[in-house]
Amino acid sequence: MDKFLFALLKTARPRQWLKNVAVFTTILFMGQLFQEDLFKKTCIAFVAFCLLSSSSYFINDILDAAKDRKHPFKKFRPIASRLLSPTNAFASSMIMLGVGILLSFTLGRPFFLLALIFVALQYSYSFVFKHRSVIDILAITAAYFLRVYAGEAATGYHISIWLSLAALSLALFLAVGKRRAELTLLVGSKEVVPKDTREALSRYSEKLLDALTSMFATSTFITYAFYTFLEKPLNRGFFFQGHELFTQTLPDRKWMMATIPFVLFGIMRYMQLIYEGKGESPEQVLTSDLPLLTTVILWGMTVFLIVYGIGG
Repeated sequence: MDKFLFALLKTARPRQWLKNVAVFTTILFMGQLFQEDLFKKTCIAFVAFCLLSSSSYFINDILDAAKDRKHPFKKFRPIASRLLSPTNAFASSMIMLGVGILLSFTLGRPFFLLALIFVALQYSYSFVFKHRSVIDILAITAAYFLRVYAGEAATGYHISIWLSLAALSLALFLAVGKRRAELTLLVGSKEVVPKDTREALSRYSEKLLDALTSMFATSTFITYAFYTFLEKPLNRGFFFQGHELFTQTLPDRKWMMATIPFVLFGIMRYMQLIYEGKGESPEQVLTSDLPLLTTVILWGMTVFLIVYGIGG
């Protein structure tokens, strides 16, 4: 029984739930993190997307079992290693899908529609899109990006266009980096042919993925820099409550620009890991690479301090 539960949990890929933290983008950057009702709705949105995404992982692993057995690492997945039967995996997937849809329905029509689009995209990726070069990257990007707008749909608040563009560029960067790292890993393995584990990989050259990685790394940095420079302070932070002497000067500065160095280092470090073949799973890289994890934590703390402390 313990092995069965472990197999279910492993197939659900809880580490990939980190992607769904993107639903908190809206309330974090809009200064609404401490609004109880909005925080509760966002938490429900997070749980719903975790269930919906995990549901698709089960289906994906069922379809990919034969190819995963030829992959140096994916062959240890529960379904590929026959630790979990396809029948049990499919039943678990449908349960997660049903509960996720029900939770989505409680958050209103806009969020429910986005959840349905997300499910359709995830399942389409498993059945069709992952086999088509370029389209597979766009599908992964869309799934990342939908998570950000799901936070908007759940709360009714809207992030700025520049932050949206930064999120889109980051999603493209992570998606391309995922393919580049996978190609690096498989090219370095003499026992595996890329097309045997993922058909779309055979259509990507290293030069093409290098160009795309550089392009979206640059766009991520530029759009985020524009966001920090052009975004106006939303409110006064708790540091300046009751201190009228400072409210006309310090909070109106472009303090969010202080987070740019963290973003720059994060992009550079992630690119370094990509070319070492370690970026195939962005969430695994984030949780295992200490310099990158430290940078993300410091970036988050700085954003929180500026939005809620200074108000800039």
